[in-house]
Amino acid sequence: MTWNATLALDYTLQAGKTLAHFRHSGPLRILQSLYPEGDAICHNVIVHPPGGLVGGDTLELAFSAAAGSHGLITTPGATRFYRSTGELALQNTRLILEAGARMEWLPLEAICYSGCLAENRLTMTLAPGAELIGWDITALGLPAAGQPFESGSFRQHIEVPGVWLERAQLAASDALLMESPLGMAGHRCIASLFFVTGSKLERNRRQLALDCARDVMQAHALSPTAGATSPDAQVVVVRVLSPVVEPAMALLRQVWQTWRKELWQLAPSTPRLWST
Repeated sequence: MTWNATLALDYTLQAGKTLAHFRHSGPLRILQSLYPEGDAICHNVIVHPPGGLVGGDTLELAFSAAAGSHGLITTPGATRFYRSTGELALQNTRLILEAGARMEWLPLEAICYSGCLAENRLTMTLAPGAELIGWDITALGLPAAGQPFESGSFRQHIEVPGVWLERAQLAASDALLMESPLGMAGHRCIASLFFVTGSKLERNRRQLALDCARDVMQAHALSPTAGATSPDAQVVVVRVLSPVVEPAMALLRQVWQTWRKELWQLAPSTPRLWST
């Protein structure tokens, strides 16, 4: 039996408060909206009761933010791609921001179990003046639990249409990619954090985003396998390789909090769910 589900969430700003309206079919839900930072920023948690995807499952997620609204979206746990008998498991996420909107896309990691056939797609479309901070974190197997990624493959797709496109095919059988110093170098977690804007960044603000990220990375144990780049004037990216998820997640959280403060003048606000 396969599980196919859709979830659409729309943020709007009304009388200074960001409100969330959602629709769903199948096993996808949004928990109660929370306002730990006040009315202007709405925090939401995506819940997928089955707990993971197997071959043939498809999750379609669409999140939009109207002018002036600000939504923060996360998950209570990892997205799990389990072993497949031959069919593809797909998660397809679309983020659409109108002018002046902000969004933070902060799901916990995606775990690829040995034998999975999976694709995780993320498309971000921003109008001029919109801004987004988000991340994508992928773990290949569970090495700390003695469950290595020995077979299967995972496709990753991250795109800002017309601006930035990254695609990766990670196959357990590709020893050159998985073990080479020019590839994964034996690491089993690959993570990216991105600051995306709908208009070209001013040079000094673009440099500020890079400098903030590099300052954090320089003081972190993963500094030898982390870097910050700006492939386009609308995108700043932090990338990191790690043996396991936890140190990579810790590094991205530090950079995210620094970007929040320096780029948006917002105080740190860690979702309450992460500390439970």
